[in-house]
Amino acid sequence: MISQEMNDSLTRVGPGTDAGAVLRHYWQPAALSDELMSGRPVVPVRLMGEDLVLFRDTKGQLGLIGRACPHRGADLCFGRLEDNGLRCPVHGWHFDRSGQCVEQPGEPAGSRMHEQIKSPAYPVIERNGIIWAYMGPGDPPPLANFDCFRAPDTHVFAFKGLWKCNWLQAMEVGIDPAHASFLHRFLQDEDPADSYGKQFRDSAADINIPMTKLLRDYPRPDITVDETAYGMRLTALRHLDGDKTHVRVTNQIFPGAICIPMSREMTITQWHVPIDDTSCYWYSMFTSYTKPVDKSLMREQRLKEHRLPDYAPLKNASNNYGYDPDEQGSETYTGMGLDINVHDQWAVESMGAIQDRTREHLGKTDVGIIHSRRMLRAAIAAVKEGRTNDLPMWGETDPAAITGPISNDAIAAGTTPEEATATSDAARRAACPWDAHV
Repeated sequence: MISQEMNDSLTRVGPGTDAGAVLRHYWQPAALSDELMSGRPVVPVRLMGEDLVLFRDTKGQLGLIGRACPHRGADLCFGRLEDNGLRCPVHGWHFDRSGQCVEQPGEPAGSRMHEQIKSPAYPVIERNGIIWAYMGPGDPPPLANFDCFRAPDTHVFAFKGLWKCNWLQAMEVGIDPAHASFLHRFLQDEDPADSYGKQFRDSAADINIPMTKLLRDYPRPDITVDETAYGMRLTALRHLDGDKTHVRVTNQIFPGAICIPMSREMTITQWHVPIDDTSCYWYSMFTSYTKPVDKSLMREQRLKEHRLPDYAPLKNASNNYGYDPDEQGSETYTGMGLDINVHDQWAVESMGAIQDRTREHLGKTDVGIIHSRRMLRAAIAAVKEGRTNDLPMWGETDPAAITGPISNDAIAAGTTPEEATATSDAARRAACPWDAHV
């Protein structure tokens, strides 16, 4: 349990809040590149409680500025995209990518009032299907050299989904290795040959046991946490028959992302991005270490479960997440279908818009969550005290020198878990068609 004051400190994200100040020191996904693939590339963005508009100007450059026109507050999402900026339709005030007003055509000739008018604006970059925003003080830090950024665009697929809950509980389900044996338990095992684009459908590491069976048969992992330059690494050991151990390594990328193995072929790097205090988007980057990603297939799979343009899941609280008691009795542990995103969505949304942590009781398998909250509390204190260099991936740490992170499944048989992980990861990277060395 924690106090209500501490819960507020860890969860609230608007300007001037504790966690919001920490999150603003890191690049955050603002939109998918796909969202700007139209004849009029202008989309609304609500990020950490701020209403913004993202656009690509006539030179192809990106801008992210305040959504309300500084004149009288009209919605610039309906602005005219012209002259390398957005022009408010109400009085023609024109704003460039930096948010600067460059023209007020209705004001008296020779007026220089526009020079004093500027909309909030934030730096943006585009990388492998996602547009990233930096909303913090000073110059933005470099992006880390993670696999999802290093890989060519052909080997990365990006998607997102809307969850109606606070960002922290959305992230915390991803640093809980024990839940997969229950929440994602399948009572029947699919053919791994049909696993492409699906998590927990592959065979486990180098043995012919479906991951679904392994998670089902070995529900008590030993979990350890190690702090790293990017956040923390979680190692879950499931001790199999015959002196073999299944080793699953996952990661938290501070403050709000995870990196987990999807299959032997792919990893998922997933950011949990606050829209505001009570809703968030997850942004996933699926990174392939073998052949190019079949983006059409993966998009088709996910659009069967989500609607556009807001990427809201079709299964949600309004239809009980598709719950079927007959299915729960014979096919899945939840009765909510085969998409594990729905399972996670139900788990985190059912906690309430902001989980009441004054009433929770953490167990030994929650070691990752406990450690992550301590890191976030330390970061909040560092920002308050002006010790920005103490933040993960700040200070003397060069983000460009951070590679990986290693995220895979392996089988330890006659070796230590660390050796099994290193050997498995090295083999995958050695065969990778792009430079994946660490």
